[in-house]
Amino acid sequence: MQSTAKNVTDYLDEVPAERKAALTKLRDLYRTSLKGFEESMRYGGPCYSRNGEVEVGFASQKHFIGLYFIRLDVLNAHRDLIKGKGVSLGKSCIRYSKPEKIDFKVVEMMLKATQESTE
Repeated sequence: MQSTAKNVTDYLDEVPAERKAALTKLRDLYRTSLKGFEESMRYGGPCYSRNGEVEVGFASQKHFIGLYFIRLDVLNAHRDLIKGKGVSLGKSCIRYSKPEKIDFKVVEMMLKATQESTE
């Protein structure tokens, strides 16, 4: 579900109540882990860009919370830590069927790896 919210604060105000705490925690983690990245609303969800290029984002979809990692090297390096019941992996997306399935320590590791990576 793409949002028409103008900023991430408004986006979080419109997400389902049962997901709000997890999504707020994700936002805080993204903002503290990604120094020098710009937060914006793109593609209908919160995105984080460096040098004008979106590298990561997250979104509340109809049936899952999705985390998007454009840098496939980061996602691929952490795939074995992500696998689990209620978690689905795509090429550049991690889908959590329920907020409590999110392993925030692994997400933080992936965000730090994104921060440290360069093209």
